[in-house]
Amino acid sequence: MTAESRPFSTAYLRYALVLLAVGNLLNYLDRNIIFALFEPIKLDLHVTDAQLGWLGAAYAIVFSLGALFSGVLSDLVSRRAVLAGGVALWTAATSVGGVIVTYTQLFATRALVGIGQSSYLPAAQALLADYFPRRGRAQAMGIFWTGLAVGGALAVYLGGVLATAFGWRRALIFVGLPGLLFALLLGRLRDPAERTKRPAGPRRRLVLRFDRRTMMRVATPLVVSQVAAVAVAGSLAMFENVPGEADTLAYGVIAGIGLVWSVAVWVRHARRTTAEGRGAPLDVVDEMVEAANLVLRTPTLIWLFIGGALTSASMNSLVAWSTSYLQRELGLSLVAAARHIGPIGITAGVLGSWAGGRLGDVLFERFAWGRVLAGAAGFVIGAPTCVAMLLVNDVRLFAPMFFVTVFCYTWYNGPVAAVLFDVVPRGVAATVMGAYIFFIHIAGDAIALPVVGALSDRLGLRAALLSLPMVGLLGGVVLLFAMFTVSRDMVRAKTAPLGPTRPALPV
Repeated sequence: MTAESRPFSTAYLRYALVLLAVGNLLNYLDRNIIFALFEPIKLDLHVTDAQLGWLGAAYAIVFSLGALFSGVLSDLVSRRAVLAGGVALWTAATSVGGVIVTYTQLFATRALVGIGQSSYLPAAQALLADYFPRRGRAQAMGIFWTGLAVGGALAVYLGGVLATAFGWRRALIFVGLPGLLFALLLGRLRDPAERTKRPAGPRRRLVLRFDRRTMMRVATPLVVSQVAAVAVAGSLAMFENVPGEADTLAYGVIAGIGLVWSVAVWVRHARRTTAEGRGAPLDVVDEMVEAANLVLRTPTLIWLFIGGALTSASMNSLVAWSTSYLQRELGLSLVAAARHIGPIGITAGVLGSWAGGRLGDVLFERFAWGRVLAGAAGFVIGAPTCVAMLLVNDVRLFAPMFFVTVFCYTWYNGPVAAVLFDVVPRGVAATVMGAYIFFIHIAGDAIALPVVGALSDRLGLRAALLSLPMVGLLGGVVLLFAMFTVSRDMVRAKTAPLGPTRPALPV
Protein backbone atom coordinates (compact mmCIF):
# COMPACT_ATOMS: atom_id res chain seq x y z
CA MET A 1 0.00 0.00 0.00
CA THR A 2 1.51 3.35 -1.03
CA ALA A 3 1.66 6.53 0.97
CA GLU A 4 -0.95 8.07 -1.31
CA SER A 5 -3.52 5.31 -0.67
CA ARG A 6 -2.77 5.23 3.08
CA PRO A 7 -2.59 8.91 4.12
CA PHE A 8 -1.18 9.95 7.45
CA SER A 9 -3.54 10.76 10.30
CA THR A 10 -4.32 14.37 11.13
CA ALA A 11 -2.55 13.97 14.46
CA TYR A 12 0.64 12.76 12.79
CA LEU A 13 0.55 15.59 10.23
CA ARG A 14 0.30 18.09 13.06
CA TYR A 15 3.15 16.41 14.91
CA ALA A 16 5.35 16.46 11.81
CA LEU A 17 4.50 20.10 11.10
CA VAL A 18 5.34 21.17 14.66
CA LEU A 19 8.56 19.15 14.64
CA LEU A 20 9.72 20.68 11.35
CA ALA A 21 8.74 24.17 12.55
CA VAL A 22 10.79 23.68 15.73
CA GLY A 23 13.70 22.57 13.57
CA ASN A 24 13.36 25.78 11.57
CA LEU A 25 13.33 27.71 14.85
CA LEU A 26 16.68 26.12 15.78
CA ASN A 27 17.88 26.85 12.27
CA TYR A 28 17.31 30.58 12.62
CA LEU A 29 18.35 30.68 16.27
CA ASP A 30 21.79 29.31 15.45
CA ARG A 31 21.97 31.35 12.24
CA ASN A 32 21.09 34.73 13.76
CA ILE A 33 22.76 34.40 17.17
CA ILE A 34 25.96 35.78 15.65
CA PHE A 35 24.20 39.02 14.69
CA ALA A 36 23.08 39.65 18.28
CA LEU A 37 26.71 39.28 19.33
CA PHE A 38 28.18 41.73 16.81
CA GLU A 39 29.02 44.44 19.35
CA PRO A 40 30.86 42.25 21.92
CA ILE A 41 32.65 40.41 19.08
CA LYS A 42 33.71 43.76 17.59
CA LEU A 43 35.18 44.89 20.90
CA ASP A 44 36.83 41.54 21.72
CA LEU A 45 38.32 40.70 18.32
CA HIS A 46 38.90 44.32 17.17
CA VAL A 47 37.15 44.04 13.81
CA THR A 48 35.32 46.53 11.55
CA ASP A 49 31.66 46.57 10.53
CA ALA A 50 32.66 45.30 7.10
CA GLN A 51 34.34 42.28 8.73
CA LEU A 52 31.23 41.69 10.83
CA GLY A 53 29.19 41.78 7.63
CA TRP A 54 31.48 39.17 6.13
CA LEU A 55 30.67 36.80 9.00
CA GLY A 56 27.11 36.80 7.66
CA ALA A 57 28.29 36.64 4.05
CA ALA A 58 30.54 33.64 4.76
CA TYR A 59 27.54 31.81 6.09
CA ALA A 60 25.29 32.91 3.22
CA ILE A 61 27.71 31.91 0.46
CA VAL A 62 28.42 28.44 1.83
CA PHE A 63 24.76 27.98 2.79
CA SER A 64 23.69 28.84 -0.77
CA LEU A 65 26.10 26.45 -2.43
CA GLY A 66 25.22 23.69 0.03
CA ALA A 67 21.48 24.15 -0.52
CA LEU A 68 21.98 23.54 -4.22
CA PHE A 69 23.47 20.09 -3.60
CA SER A 70 21.45 19.11 -0.54
CA GLY A 71 18.25 19.77 -2.48
CA VAL A 72 19.40 17.27 -5.09
CA LEU A 73 20.32 14.72 -2.41
CA SER A 74 16.92 15.18 -0.79
CA ASP A 75 15.26 14.14 -4.06
CA LEU A 76 17.57 11.16 -4.58
CA VAL A 77 17.99 9.72 -1.06
CA SER A 78 16.23 9.82 2.30
CA ARG A 79 15.09 13.30 3.25
CA ARG A 80 14.98 12.48 6.96
CA ALA A 81 18.64 11.40 6.85
CA VAL A 82 19.56 14.71 5.18
CA LEU A 83 17.60 16.62 7.84
CA ALA A 84 19.11 14.81 10.83
CA GLY A 85 22.67 14.98 9.52
CA GLY A 86 22.41 18.68 8.75
CA VAL A 87 21.05 19.56 12.19
CA ALA A 88 23.82 17.62 13.93
CA LEU A 89 26.51 19.37 11.87
CA TRP A 90 25.30 22.94 12.27
CA THR A 91 24.61 22.69 16.01
CA ALA A 92 28.07 21.24 16.60
CA ALA A 93 29.68 24.02 14.52
CA THR A 94 27.74 26.69 16.44
CA SER A 95 29.09 25.35 19.72
CA VAL A 96 32.64 25.15 18.39
CA GLY A 97 32.39 28.88 17.64
CA GLY A 98 32.41 29.40 21.40
CA VAL A 99 35.98 28.14 21.80
CA ILE A 100 37.70 30.09 19.01
CA VAL A 101 40.30 32.82 19.66
CA THR A 102 40.65 34.62 16.29
CA TYR A 103 38.38 36.22 13.72
CA THR A 104 39.53 33.75 11.05
CA GLN A 105 38.50 30.80 13.21
CA LEU A 106 35.09 32.35 13.86
CA PHE A 107 34.72 32.96 10.12
CA ALA A 108 35.41 29.26 9.49
CA THR A 109 32.89 28.05 12.07
CA ARG A 110 30.15 30.23 10.54
CA ALA A 111 30.92 28.67 7.17
CA LEU A 112 30.47 25.22 8.73
CA VAL A 113 27.14 26.32 10.18
CA GLY A 114 26.13 27.29 6.65
CA ILE A 115 27.03 23.85 5.32
CA GLY A 116 24.91 22.12 7.94
CA GLN A 117 21.92 24.42 7.66
CA SER A 118 21.89 24.25 3.86
CA SER A 119 20.31 20.79 4.13
CA TYR A 120 17.29 21.83 6.18
CA LEU A 121 15.05 24.14 4.15
CA PRO A 122 14.94 22.17 0.86
CA ALA A 123 14.31 18.81 2.52
CA ALA A 124 11.89 20.06 5.19
CA GLN A 125 9.74 22.08 2.80
CA ALA A 126 9.62 19.30 0.21
CA LEU A 127 8.50 16.94 2.97
CA LEU A 128 5.78 19.40 4.03
CA ALA A 129 4.62 19.73 0.43
CA ASP A 130 4.05 15.96 0.38
CA TYR A 131 2.25 16.04 3.74
CA PHE A 132 -0.03 18.84 2.46
CA PRO A 133 -0.37 18.24 -1.31
CA ARG A 134 -2.63 21.22 -2.18
CA ARG A 135 -5.24 22.35 0.30
CA GLY A 136 -3.80 24.18 3.29
CA ARG A 137 -0.27 24.15 1.88
CA ALA A 138 0.39 27.88 2.31
CA GLN A 139 -0.98 27.74 5.85
CA ALA A 140 1.31 24.81 6.68
CA MET A 141 4.26 26.65 5.14
CA GLY A 142 3.30 29.74 7.13
CA ILE A 143 3.36 27.77 10.38
CA PHE A 144 6.69 26.24 9.36
CA TRP A 145 8.08 29.72 8.73
CA THR A 146 7.08 30.96 12.18
CA GLY A 147 10.37 29.30 13.07
CA LEU A 148 12.14 32.12 11.23
CA ALA A 149 10.43 34.78 13.34
CA VAL A 150 10.64 32.97 16.66
CA GLY A 151 14.19 31.73 16.08
CA GLY A 152 15.39 35.12 14.87
CA ALA A 153 13.80 36.96 17.80
CA LEU A 154 15.04 34.38 20.31
CA ALA A 155 18.53 34.81 18.88
CA VAL A 156 18.34 38.52 19.65
CA TYR A 157 16.93 37.95 23.13
CA LEU A 158 19.08 34.99 24.20
CA GLY A 159 22.16 36.49 22.57
CA GLY A 160 21.80 39.66 24.60
CA VAL A 161 20.95 37.97 27.88
CA LEU A 162 23.50 35.16 27.66
CA ALA A 163 26.32 37.35 26.36
CA THR A 164 25.75 39.88 29.13
CA ALA A 165 25.71 37.16 31.80
CA PHE A 166 28.33 34.71 30.49
CA GLY A 167 30.10 36.29 27.51
CA TRP A 168 29.52 35.86 23.78
CA ARG A 169 31.51 32.62 23.52
CA ARG A 170 29.41 30.74 26.07
CA ALA A 171 26.28 32.11 24.43
CA LEU A 172 27.24 30.24 21.25
CA ILE A 173 27.86 27.04 23.20
CA PHE A 174 24.55 27.22 25.08
CA VAL A 175 22.38 27.72 21.95
CA GLY A 176 24.22 25.12 19.89
CA LEU A 177 24.24 21.99 22.02
CA PRO A 178 20.45 21.27 22.30
CA GLY A 179 20.18 20.68 18.56
CA LEU A 180 22.21 17.48 18.77
CA LEU A 181 19.34 15.75 20.59
CA PHE A 182 16.74 17.20 18.24
CA ALA A 183 18.48 15.58 15.26
CA LEU A 184 17.47 12.16 16.61
CA LEU A 185 13.75 13.05 16.44
CA LEU A 186 14.02 14.28 12.84
CA GLY A 187 15.69 11.03 11.83
CA ARG A 188 12.52 9.13 12.80
CA LEU A 189 10.04 11.13 10.72
CA ARG A 190 8.02 9.10 8.20
CA ASP A 191 8.57 10.19 4.61
CA PRO A 192 5.69 9.49 2.16
CA ALA A 193 7.97 9.78 -0.86
CA GLU A 194 10.28 6.95 0.20
CA ARG A 195 7.79 4.44 -1.24
CA THR A 196 6.98 6.39 -4.37
CA LYS A 197 8.83 5.66 -7.58
CA ARG A 198 8.94 7.80 -10.66
CA PRO A 199 7.84 6.08 -13.88
CA ALA A 200 10.36 5.95 -16.66
CA GLY A 201 9.55 7.92 -19.76
CA PRO A 202 10.67 10.78 -21.97
CA ARG A 203 12.15 13.64 -19.98
CA ARG A 204 13.05 17.10 -21.14
CA ARG A 205 16.76 17.68 -20.84
CA LEU A 206 18.90 20.81 -21.07
CA VAL A 207 21.09 20.49 -24.15
CA LEU A 208 22.96 23.64 -25.19
CA ARG A 209 24.61 24.00 -28.58
CA PHE A 210 27.51 26.44 -28.51
CA ASP A 211 29.24 27.64 -31.66
CA ARG A 212 31.93 30.32 -31.64
CA ARG A 213 29.50 33.20 -32.14
CA THR A 214 27.19 31.98 -29.38
CA MET A 215 30.06 31.57 -26.93
CA MET A 216 31.19 35.12 -27.63
CA ARG A 217 27.64 36.43 -27.18
CA VAL A 218 27.21 34.67 -23.84
CA ALA A 219 30.68 35.53 -22.51
CA THR A 220 30.84 39.17 -23.62
CA PRO A 221 28.65 40.69 -20.84
CA LEU A 222 30.68 38.98 -18.12
CA VAL A 223 34.05 39.94 -19.63
CA VAL A 224 33.04 43.54 -20.32
CA SER A 225 31.59 44.03 -16.83
CA GLN A 226 34.67 42.55 -15.15
CA VAL A 227 37.02 44.78 -17.16
CA ALA A 228 34.89 47.83 -16.36
CA ALA A 229 34.65 46.88 -12.67
CA VAL A 230 38.42 46.42 -12.34
CA ALA A 231 39.11 49.66 -14.23
CA VAL A 232 36.75 51.75 -12.11
CA ALA A 233 37.85 50.17 -8.83
CA GLY A 234 41.50 50.58 -9.74
CA SER A 235 41.01 54.21 -10.69
CA LEU A 236 39.27 54.99 -7.41
CA ALA A 237 42.02 53.28 -5.44
CA MET A 238 44.57 55.71 -6.93
CA PHE A 239 43.01 58.71 -5.20
CA GLU A 240 43.94 59.22 -1.56
CA ASN A 241 40.86 61.27 -0.67
CA VAL A 242 38.43 58.58 -1.82
CA PRO A 243 37.14 56.30 1.01
CA GLY A 244 38.73 52.86 1.08
CA GLU A 245 35.35 51.14 0.69
CA ALA A 246 34.44 53.04 -2.49
CA ASP A 247 36.53 50.88 -4.82
CA THR A 248 35.12 47.67 -3.32
CA LEU A 249 31.55 48.96 -3.58
CA ALA A 250 32.04 50.11 -7.19
CA TYR A 251 33.51 46.76 -8.17
CA GLY A 252 30.61 44.88 -6.54
CA VAL A 253 27.92 46.99 -8.21
CA ILE A 254 29.42 46.84 -11.71
CA ALA A 255 30.30 43.15 -11.50
CA GLY A 256 26.80 42.40 -10.16
CA ILE A 257 25.16 44.18 -13.10
CA GLY A 258 27.37 42.19 -15.45
CA LEU A 259 26.41 38.93 -13.76
CA VAL A 260 22.69 39.68 -14.12
CA TRP A 261 23.25 40.66 -17.76
CA SER A 262 25.17 37.43 -18.42
CA VAL A 263 22.48 35.27 -16.82
CA ALA A 264 19.80 36.98 -18.91
CA VAL A 265 21.73 36.26 -22.13
CA TRP A 266 22.33 32.64 -21.08
CA VAL A 267 18.67 32.10 -20.17
CA ARG A 268 17.58 33.40 -23.58
CA HIS A 269 20.00 31.03 -25.31
CA ALA A 270 18.99 28.08 -23.11
CA ARG A 271 15.31 28.53 -23.94
CA ARG A 272 16.07 28.46 -27.66
CA THR A 273 18.25 25.36 -27.53
CA THR A 274 16.48 23.13 -24.98
CA ALA A 275 16.01 19.70 -26.54
CA GLU A 276 14.21 16.49 -25.67
CA GLY A 277 16.04 13.68 -23.83
CA ARG A 278 15.04 10.28 -22.54
CA GLY A 279 14.92 8.49 -19.22
CA ALA A 280 14.76 9.65 -15.62
CA PRO A 281 17.72 11.36 -13.95
CA LEU A 282 20.12 8.79 -12.60
CA ASP A 283 22.53 10.87 -10.53
CA VAL A 284 23.21 14.27 -9.02
CA VAL A 285 24.38 15.84 -12.27
CA ASP A 286 21.29 14.68 -14.18
CA GLU A 287 19.06 15.95 -11.39
CA MET A 288 20.71 19.38 -11.34
CA VAL A 289 20.48 19.67 -15.13
CA GLU A 290 16.80 18.78 -15.05
CA ALA A 291 16.12 21.33 -12.30
CA ALA A 292 17.97 24.02 -14.26
CA ASN A 293 15.88 23.21 -17.30
CA LEU A 294 12.69 23.41 -15.27
CA VAL A 295 13.56 26.80 -13.77
CA LEU A 296 14.47 28.29 -17.14
CA ARG A 297 11.21 27.09 -18.71
CA THR A 298 8.97 28.22 -15.83
CA PRO A 299 8.42 32.01 -15.83
CA THR A 300 6.88 31.97 -12.35
CA LEU A 301 10.08 30.51 -10.90
CA ILE A 302 12.18 33.20 -12.56
CA TRP A 303 10.06 35.93 -10.91
CA LEU A 304 10.24 34.10 -7.57
CA PHE A 305 14.02 33.77 -7.81
CA ILE A 306 14.64 37.44 -8.65
CA GLY A 307 12.07 38.80 -6.19
CA GLY A 308 13.28 36.39 -3.52
CA ALA A 309 16.88 37.60 -3.86
CA LEU A 310 15.82 41.22 -3.35
CA THR A 311 13.52 40.50 -0.41
CA SER A 312 16.14 38.23 1.19
CA ALA A 313 18.76 40.98 0.93
CA SER A 314 16.39 43.43 2.60
CA MET A 315 14.96 41.23 5.36
CA ASN A 316 18.10 39.36 6.39
CA SER A 317 20.29 42.46 6.45
CA LEU A 318 17.70 44.27 8.55
CA VAL A 319 17.64 41.37 11.01
CA ALA A 320 21.44 41.16 11.10
CA TRP A 321 21.96 44.79 12.06
CA SER A 322 18.87 45.46 14.19
CA THR A 323 20.54 44.85 17.57
CA SER A 324 23.55 46.99 16.67
CA TYR A 325 21.18 49.69 15.42
CA LEU A 326 19.37 49.91 18.75
CA GLN A 327 22.67 50.13 20.62
CA ARG A 328 24.31 52.73 18.42
CA GLU A 329 21.42 54.92 17.26
CA LEU A 330 18.97 54.67 20.17
CA GLY A 331 21.49 54.24 23.00
CA LEU A 332 20.28 50.90 24.43
CA SER A 333 22.58 48.38 26.06
CA LEU A 334 22.92 44.91 24.55
CA VAL A 335 20.60 43.27 27.06
CA ALA A 336 18.09 46.16 26.86
CA ALA A 337 18.02 45.91 23.06
CA ALA A 338 17.48 42.15 23.30
CA ARG A 339 14.63 42.49 25.80
CA HIS A 340 13.09 45.34 23.84
CA ILE A 341 12.81 43.81 20.37
CA GLY A 342 12.94 40.08 21.20
CA PRO A 343 9.34 39.66 22.41
CA ILE A 344 8.06 42.10 19.78
CA GLY A 345 9.83 40.18 17.02
CA ILE A 346 8.45 36.84 18.22
CA THR A 347 4.86 38.11 18.44
CA ALA A 348 4.89 40.00 15.15
CA GLY A 349 6.73 37.22 13.30
CA VAL A 350 4.39 34.45 14.44
CA LEU A 351 1.29 36.49 13.65
CA GLY A 352 2.71 37.64 10.31
CA SER A 353 3.74 34.15 9.19
CA TRP A 354 0.34 32.76 10.17
CA ALA A 355 -1.56 35.65 8.57
CA GLY A 356 0.43 35.46 5.33
CA GLY A 357 -0.15 31.72 5.00
CA ARG A 358 -3.83 32.04 5.84
CA LEU A 359 -4.32 34.96 3.46
CA GLY A 360 -2.52 33.05 0.71
CA ASP A 361 -4.78 30.00 1.05
CA VAL A 362 -7.97 32.10 1.24
CA LEU A 363 -7.04 34.02 -1.92
CA PHE A 364 -5.88 30.83 -3.63
CA GLU A 365 -9.37 29.34 -3.28
CA ARG A 366 -10.67 32.15 -5.52
CA PHE A 367 -7.67 33.06 -7.69
CA ALA A 368 -4.74 30.96 -8.90
CA TRP A 369 -2.48 33.95 -8.25
CA GLY A 370 -3.75 34.48 -4.69
CA ARG A 371 -0.65 33.15 -2.98
CA VAL A 372 1.61 35.32 -5.11
CA LEU A 373 -0.33 38.43 -4.13
CA ALA A 374 -0.26 37.53 -0.43
CA GLY A 375 3.52 37.06 -0.49
CA ALA A 376 4.31 40.25 -2.41
CA ALA A 377 1.88 42.50 -0.55
CA GLY A 378 3.80 42.31 2.72
CA PHE A 379 6.87 44.04 1.31
CA VAL A 380 4.83 46.59 -0.65
CA ILE A 381 2.83 47.53 2.46
CA GLY A 382 5.67 47.22 4.97
CA ALA A 383 8.35 49.29 3.17
CA PRO A 384 7.00 52.76 4.14
CA THR A 385 6.69 51.70 7.79
CA CYS A 386 10.25 50.37 7.71
CA VAL A 387 11.54 53.73 6.43
CA ALA A 388 9.68 55.59 9.18
CA MET A 389 11.03 53.14 11.78
CA LEU A 390 14.62 53.92 10.77
CA LEU A 391 14.05 57.68 10.99
CA VAL A 392 12.67 57.92 14.55
CA ASN A 393 14.89 58.53 17.56
CA ASP A 394 12.44 57.55 20.30
CA VAL A 395 12.42 53.88 21.25
CA ARG A 396 8.73 54.20 22.19
CA LEU A 397 7.94 55.04 18.57
CA PHE A 398 10.40 52.50 17.23
CA ALA A 399 8.66 49.57 18.96
CA PRO A 400 5.23 49.73 17.22
CA MET A 401 6.85 50.43 13.85
CA PHE A 402 9.15 47.47 14.34
CA PHE A 403 6.11 45.32 15.08
CA VAL A 404 4.33 46.40 11.89
CA THR A 405 7.46 45.95 9.76
CA VAL A 406 8.17 42.42 11.00
CA PHE A 407 4.47 41.51 10.76
CA CYS A 408 4.27 42.57 7.10
CA TYR A 409 7.65 41.26 6.03
CA THR A 410 6.93 37.75 7.33
CA TRP A 411 3.80 37.34 5.16
CA TYR A 412 6.14 36.37 2.37
CA ASN A 413 7.51 33.00 3.43
CA GLY A 414 4.51 30.65 3.52
CA PRO A 415 2.71 31.78 0.32
CA VAL A 416 5.84 32.01 -1.82
CA ALA A 417 7.12 28.59 -0.72
CA ALA A 418 3.67 27.17 -1.53
CA VAL A 419 3.74 28.78 -4.99
CA LEU A 420 7.10 27.20 -5.73
CA PHE A 421 5.76 23.73 -4.93
CA ASP A 422 2.56 24.49 -6.88
CA VAL A 423 4.51 24.99 -10.12
CA VAL A 424 7.15 22.26 -9.65
CA PRO A 425 6.68 18.49 -10.23
CA ARG A 426 6.95 16.54 -7.01
CA GLY A 427 10.05 14.50 -7.82
CA VAL A 428 12.34 17.51 -8.30
CA ALA A 429 10.71 19.76 -5.67
CA ALA A 430 13.58 19.68 -3.15
CA THR A 431 16.13 20.21 -5.92
CA VAL A 432 14.34 23.31 -7.20
CA MET A 433 13.89 24.58 -3.64
CA GLY A 434 17.63 24.12 -3.14
CA ALA A 435 18.29 26.09 -6.32
CA TYR A 436 15.93 28.81 -5.09
CA ILE A 437 17.69 29.04 -1.71
CA PHE A 438 21.07 29.08 -3.48
CA PHE A 439 20.07 31.97 -5.72
CA ILE A 440 18.28 34.21 -3.23
CA HIS A 441 21.13 34.04 -0.73
CA ILE A 442 24.08 34.19 -3.14
CA ALA A 443 22.49 37.10 -5.03
CA GLY A 444 20.81 38.61 -1.94
CA ASP A 445 22.21 38.73 1.57
CA ALA A 446 25.66 37.36 0.62
CA ILE A 447 26.11 40.67 -1.21
CA ALA A 448 23.97 42.90 0.99
CA LEU A 449 25.51 42.05 4.39
CA PRO A 450 29.10 43.18 3.66
CA VAL A 451 27.85 46.10 1.53
CA VAL A 452 25.72 47.38 4.41
CA GLY A 453 28.72 46.95 6.71
CA ALA A 454 30.97 48.91 4.32
CA LEU A 455 28.37 51.67 3.98
CA SER A 456 28.02 51.77 7.77
CA ASP A 457 31.76 52.25 8.19
CA ARG A 458 31.56 55.23 5.84
CA LEU A 459 28.10 56.79 6.31
CA GLY A 460 26.81 55.41 9.60
CA LEU A 461 24.51 52.48 10.32
CA ARG A 462 21.23 54.38 9.94
CA ALA A 463 22.07 55.66 6.46
CA ALA A 464 23.21 52.18 5.41
CA LEU A 465 19.99 50.52 6.62
CA LEU A 466 17.73 53.07 4.90
CA SER A 467 18.60 51.43 1.56
CA LEU A 468 17.01 48.14 2.63
CA PRO A 469 13.28 49.06 2.54
CA MET A 470 13.68 50.19 -1.07
CA VAL A 471 15.32 46.90 -1.99
CA GLY A 472 12.48 45.00 -0.31
CA LEU A 473 9.85 47.10 -2.08
CA LEU A 474 11.48 46.36 -5.44
CA GLY A 475 11.45 42.66 -4.59
CA GLY A 476 7.75 42.78 -3.78
CA VAL A 477 6.99 44.50 -7.10
CA VAL A 478 9.01 41.88 -9.01
CA LEU A 479 7.05 39.09 -7.30
CA LEU A 480 3.78 40.61 -8.54
CA PHE A 481 4.75 39.75 -12.13
CA ALA A 482 4.32 36.07 -11.23
CA MET A 483 0.57 36.72 -11.01
CA PHE A 484 0.47 36.69 -14.82
CA THR A 485 2.26 33.34 -15.23
CA VAL A 486 1.37 31.15 -12.26
CA SER A 487 -1.89 29.68 -13.66
CA ARG A 488 -0.22 28.31 -16.78
CA ASP A 489 2.75 26.97 -14.83
CA MET A 490 0.50 25.18 -12.33
CA VAL A 491 -1.24 23.35 -15.17
CA ARG A 492 2.11 22.33 -16.61
CA ALA A 493 3.29 20.98 -13.25
CA LYS A 494 0.17 18.81 -12.85
CA THR A 495 0.87 16.99 -16.12
CA ALA A 496 4.60 16.51 -15.54
CA PRO A 497 6.11 13.16 -14.41
CA LEU A 498 6.63 12.70 -10.67
CA GLY A 499 10.39 12.88 -10.37
CA PRO A 500 13.38 10.68 -9.56
CA THR A 501 13.18 7.16 -8.23
CA ARG A 502 13.64 6.86 -4.48
CA PRO A 503 15.01 3.88 -2.64
CA ALA A 504 12.29 1.81 -0.95
CA LEU A 505 13.34 2.53 2.63
CA PRO A 506 11.23 1.44 5.62
CA VAL A 507 8.83 4.14 6.81
